[in-house]
Amino acid sequence: MTALPWIFIAIVVLPLAYLVWAVVSIDTKSALIIRNNLSRGVLRQGQSAPAFGDRGMLEIARKFTPVGYTTKLDMLLARAGRPASMPLPRLLVAKPLLGLGGATVGLLFVMLRPGPPMVLLGLFLVVLGYFIPDLLIWSKAQERQTAIQLELPDTLDQMLISVEAGLGFESSMARAGANGKGPMAEELVRTLQDMQMGRPRRDSYKALADRTTVPELKSFVRAVVQADIYGIGIAKVLRTQAQQMRVKRRQRAEQKAMKLPVLVLFPLLLFIFPTLFIIIMGPAVINVIGIFTRGGALGG
Repeated sequence: MTALPWIFIAIVVLPLAYLVWAVVSIDTKSALIIRNNLSRGVLRQGQSAPAFGDRGMLEIARKFTPVGYTTKLDMLLARAGRPASMPLPRLLVAKPLLGLGGATVGLLFVMLRPGPPMVLLGLFLVVLGYFIPDLLIWSKAQERQTAIQLELPDTLDQMLISVEAGLGFESSMARAGANGKGPMAEELVRTLQDMQMGRPRRDSYKALADRTTVPELKSFVRAVVQADIYGIGIAKVLRTQAQQMRVKRRQRAEQKAMKLPVLVLFPLLLFIFPTLFIIIMGPAVINVIGIFTRGGALGG
């Protein structure tokens, strides 16, 4: 056996051995007592304390994950709407486990057919297993940001109607958040919750802009903050921003319509034109082949 399978065995076995050693070597009884004392009176009725094994694996995952990368994952989860099925602690634990799973599969491939291609395949599976949660969350975040961009003009119209009817800005946000069902309404409700928890209004607005990648929403937040600073009427700001959002939405639709001929060109060249050539030129080619065949027979 070559050295490469032993390297993959070490990649799989050593981290697993370290995880087992880290969980076993901690004083389990003392940790349980401390955690029960800290969680006494804090856990809700019917809610159980997290398992010790999960807590130990989470601490190990946090220890080996860079702080900047953890912050980036948290921001990505915020943009994806913080799905309940994948909180940050579970994500930090799942990534190295998926990487180990990819290493195990790659090791099997290397043992069955040793060679550089299998080694490269194994490394690819390790990287894919480690970063596949990032790709899934990034995809969900992109879908959510697109939905926010589409819902923003209608939401601003609802807020404008509420403000012109006599409601305050926060009350109009609450009304739009209560009547809406998409991610834009969820972000408005989250912003109002931040204010209710004692966070300053400007900081809450800036946090709303940081949780999204939509340029129109960032522009709206800047306009609201400036209106709050200089005392500009919020109804005028909402009316201007709503008009701009509708214009930009129409421009995006026109831009997508202009891109359609280019997008249709490649399927046209690959699938439709060859079929037309076969239908049009096929009989002529058959006749030419028949003529040359008969000519060769007569000449013989």
